[in-house]
Amino acid sequence: MESLEKYVGHVFDRRYKILKIIGIGGMAVVFEAYDTVMKRMVAVKMLKDEIANDTQSVKRFINESKAVSMLEHPNIVSIYDVSVKDDLKYIVMERVEGITLKNYMNKKGVLDFKEVVSYSEQILRALEHAHSKGIIHRDIKPQNIMLLKNGKIKVTDFGIAKLPNAETVTMTDKAIGTVFYISPEQASGKKIDPRSDLYSLGVLMYEMSTGTLPFNAESPVSVALMQVSARPKPPREINPTIPQGLEQIILGAMEKVPEKRFQSAAQMLKLLTHIKNNPSYVFKTKKTDKAEQKNKLNPKKEEVNEQEEVIIKRRSRSMLPIIAGVMSAFLLVLGLSGAYLITKLMNPPVQTETKTVTVKYLLEHFYSEELKAELEAEGFNVLVTYEFNKDYSENTIIEQTPEGGERRKVNIGENQLCDLELVVSKGAEVLKLRDYTVSEYRVTKLELENMGIHVKVESDFHPTMMSGYIYRTEPAAGTTLVVGDTVTLYVSNGPEIAYTQVPNFKNMTEAEAMDTLIQYKLAIGKVTREYNDDVEKGRIISQSINPYTEVPQNETRIGFVVSLGKKGEDTTVPVETEPVETDENGVPAGI
Repeated sequence: MESLEKYVGHVFDRRYKILKIIGIGGMAVVFEAYDTVMKRMVAVKMLKDEIANDTQSVKRFINESKAVSMLEHPNIVSIYDVSVKDDLKYIVMERVEGITLKNYMNKKGVLDFKEVVSYSEQILRALEHAHSKGIIHRDIKPQNIMLLKNGKIKVTDFGIAKLPNAETVTMTDKAIGTVFYISPEQASGKKIDPRSDLYSLGVLMYEMSTGTLPFNAESPVSVALMQVSARPKPPREINPTIPQGLEQIILGAMEKVPEKRFQSAAQMLKLLTHIKNNPSYVFKTKKTDKAEQKNKLNPKKEEVNEQEEVIIKRRSRSMLPIIAGVMSAFLLVLGLSGAYLITKLMNPPVQTETKTVTVKYLLEHFYSEELKAELEAEGFNVLVTYEFNKDYSENTIIEQTPEGGERRKVNIGENQLCDLELVVSKGAEVLKLRDYTVSEYRVTKLELENMGIHVKVESDFHPTMMSGYIYRTEPAAGTTLVVGDTVTLYVSNGPEIAYTQVPNFKNMTEAEAMDTLIQYKLAIGKVTREYNDDVEKGRIISQSINPYTEVPQNETRIGFVVSLGKKGEDTTVPVETEPVETDENGVPAGI
């Protein structure tokens, strides 16, 4: 975390002033910055120091800049500048004020029909534009979709996009991001085309509509296999309020074979627009059309007619093959029976003795191969499973079935043994706490709890960390833990905002006003000048914010109207002054 915060306050290439951290991923950190040349806020996405020299990571980084620079669309984040130097590699992008669609879904759960359609339409328009340029995104997922406050969608992260006539970036685990949204052809390593993006969007629409993913499993490999072969549960079985037409579009996009999917973003968008205008509409399928046509031609013919037709054909066959089959079966059984009797006569059964054994009390005993051999000699078939347990040392028996003291009959000669199931402790599961700084705390809390770690959350203001993200953990990253230990997450509430009262600037000179602004940590806004018979030339007539108003420090600009004196005393033409650029303390640049 400290290695990232060191950049706050620096100016990259004498142009981009880094203000604060606004996001972080596996490969890069995103800063909010001010472009001093274009006078605008931007986002600077910089490769982390530890991977800045990794060839594959740099290739992906350059790939993203190339991909987005080829695109210009209101639903795709814009790129303004790229720098790939030895010591600093970053992309300057449009500053998007919003949250990821994933975070929005985590907060709201199931999205309503209008939202699903609106967001999907915008993503499809972005994909239609990208595909028209020969670019396949390959990583459509809610984490890469930004949702603005006005409901507008921006598609981001073209880092693993496939560019036309260019080398494809290798899709490592980090590059894939998550297997929950990849197409079957991606999961199986086959050739992809724009229809792969449509499959991923289908998965995203499924999640938006139902609040759950179509495929989930304990390991990424299992999920990938499900993407290739498993059929998703129909969305309406999870959420019956989903219009049938929308369900048809979702399942159509998620067809395993690309030829059965929508063939273009434009085609999918057309049907989505249709269902948007008429939510009750149900699309006709080829199968349905054939069935309706058959019923029109044969209105009285029932489905059972096909079965009757089969029965008639069977009756017309000769009975000779059937009789021959029965005789063959009879002779086969007769022969086997004879062979069995002969075998029994030739090999009389071994006389064995059935005995009753008592199950031992084994709980908290030390399990070993010697104990297993001893139990097997007594007539037990020992079945062992191992599990982590912090309350028992390694190789201690913690469960047994049957319980100690129970009696069972066994016949060792016939190998009729008593199954004895033992659960043996593997000791406490040891974990190493990874670095969770700059991670969203709810996701981290869930991850740790799933590993058996108790989680406490403490929140406080932090000068540079965005709200809802972790700025430190206790114990620190790298600490060895066992299941059942407690980790405290310290979560940022964002920077603490200090307030001040606006002074009364009336009748101050401009120099006095500037000194007062600095003292109160305020910035100067727009300055206009006009003639005034009552206020001396060079003194302030009025201010844009009333005196004694509570305002945030370092963020508030005060505009002034300055007197030119009585009209006729000075021939100076009235001018308007634009706001002066100031630093974080309100001091004008250059002072």
